[in-house]
Amino acid sequence: MPWMQGAPSLNTHSTVREYFHDTVRGAINNQKVSALDETVAYIVNLLTFYTRADHLFEHTVDGLAIRPLALTYGEALAASTAQERVAALRRLGDVALFVAGVFADNLQRRPVGVEYYIAMGGSAYASLSGNYPAGGNAHGAIFLELAHKFSVFVEVLEEVCDRCPGNDKDLLASYDRWRKTGSRRCARQLRALGIHLPDTPNVPDTKH
Repeated sequence: MPWMQGAPSLNTHSTVREYFHDTVRGAINNQKVSALDETVAYIVNLLTFYTRADHLFEHTVDGLAIRPLALTYGEALAASTAQERVAALRRLGDVALFVAGVFADNLQRRPVGVEYYIAMGGSAYASLSGNYPAGGNAHGAIFLELAHKFSVFVEVLEEVCDRCPGNDKDLLASYDRWRKTGSRRCARQLRALGIHLPDTPNVPDTKH
């Protein structure tokens, strides 16, 4: 996984954002994907933002977990202001793209598959694009492209993940185990990849 400050391949890059820019651009070129420079920058910033697990996972009564997309969608529908609606839709699209691209293999073993994330994320970005006048704002063009090419960009992120040193297809499973059991072994593995974890997942301490 790329979200690991200190990984060998990052030594030649001054920042994590620079590393992602090179790997995203490389994957896009390799797959011959046509994309706006602004969209590429958006994806790079998205990946950089989620290098921190606390940006992806939220505190719940059961510990840290990814908020279900349906709940975020409900928040968008119930938003009392346009700003709140836009924020919820953007969160929905961003999380759906990140999870579908980075954890695609893991999703194949779960009741909710990658197709669900693609549908939800693409719909969220399409709705977002309608909040900006055509040709009058770069964000509108970015969200429209993300909506129309959502599955394409999922494959781009899959390749970015495959290119990364220390790639672990079962990262989400390891995180789930740490969250549910407090496994110190899983915590060590996750921190070695640069995942920022709190001191405790709010479960009783157990030995592993």
